[in-house]
Amino acid sequence: MSILSNEAGHRPIVLTAPSGIDRAAHHRLDEAWLAAAWSHPTTRVFVVSGGQVLIDDTPDGRTELVMTPSFEAPVTETHRYFLGRDEDGVSYFALQKDALPGRMDQSARPAGLREAGLLLSPRDAGLMAHAVALENWQRLHRFCSRCGERTVIAAAGHIRRCPACGAEHYPRTDPAVIMLVTDEEDRALLGRQVHWPEGRFSTLAGFVEPGESIEQSVAREVFEEAGVTVGEVEYVASQPWPFPSSLMLGFMARATSSEINVDGDEIEEARWFSREELRAAFESGEVLPPYGISIAARLIELWYGKPLPKPGNVA
Repeated sequence: MSILSNEAGHRPIVLTAPSGIDRAAHHRLDEAWLAAAWSHPTTRVFVVSGGQVLIDDTPDGRTELVMTPSFEAPVTETHRYFLGRDEDGVSYFALQKDALPGRMDQSARPAGLREAGLLLSPRDAGLMAHAVALENWQRLHRFCSRCGERTVIAAAGHIRRCPACGAEHYPRTDPAVIMLVTDEEDRALLGRQVHWPEGRFSTLAGFVEPGESIEQSVAREVFEEAGVTVGEVEYVASQPWPFPSSLMLGFMARATSSEINVDGDEIEEARWFSREELRAAFESGEVLPPYGISIAARLIELWYGKPLPKPGNVA
């Protein structure tokens, strides 16, 4: 049976469902086109600040990004990022500001991607993830890594150029592996990071190192964090993770050893769980599930065979 052939496998992973947005990257260097798109009456704009946006609940129970026509948007020329167009030809821009704008009706609220990603439509979640990733990169890479001079924004927010040495710098994306490890008894290995609240368990994860394949990274991270060796590795799915600039590559991995020896640095505790043990731990509250926006929850569900039980519920 395919690892995707169960009830959990048919639900899209948050931030990975098709957004319906064409990023239209070929327009990013066309200043005349960008100016026309910005001034078009159908164009929609939202503000991003410190990884947050404004969201609002609609009368029919949906949650949406708070967007305005461009002529109502706050003024900024340099931190204006073109995000793409939808199938109706509507263009979307994000504005990076030091603070979110106030709302006269007081119904909108600020939210980060961990909260908003679970509530927004695929279109709005995709737009927000794109904007948050650009904002994080822009704030952290204002100076040229080659000569140290301050860089300027180009390509509608997707390049920073150095006026001194001519270097071009592009948004950074750090590949990271995240994996659910199972043993010969089909138990799942879950760990708890040192800084997590008591009871919070999730899959193991880590960054890919230079000169390393993703399969090698999976094996190295599992051994470093839990002392368990793995053999077969199977790719599942990826997820953008702009906290601040990662791409999570999800895997299922089969252990070739079962003795656990945590590193004590990143992972404070790790345990093998059968499905029955995990269900009982979730229902009793002894174990807290991973955050719903993370691909970690879906990897566990793929192994569990259905959505994870909640405290007090029988699954």
